[in-house]
Amino acid sequence: MEFERISVDHRVMGGVPCIVGTRIPVATIVSLVAEGETPTDIVASYPQLVADDVRAALRYAAATVRERELPLRTGV
Repeated sequence: MEFERISVDHRVMGGVPCIVGTRIPVATIVSLVAEGETPTDIVASYPQLVADDVRAALRYAAATVRERELPLRTGV
């Protein structure tokens, strides 16, 4: 499974998985969803995101608990 909207780059947020082209960590999005925020709410708070970014972050987070290694786009 490929995650085109997720990037890991040691120069961006110390290599934490982020939405491509942003400094917004996947963990931040997952935490917001866990706190009851909807994709619409998250996009309103982070206008550089689109709803597909939120869904990609959730898919990535789910996959990381199933897999040890995931193919990622490295660098930007």
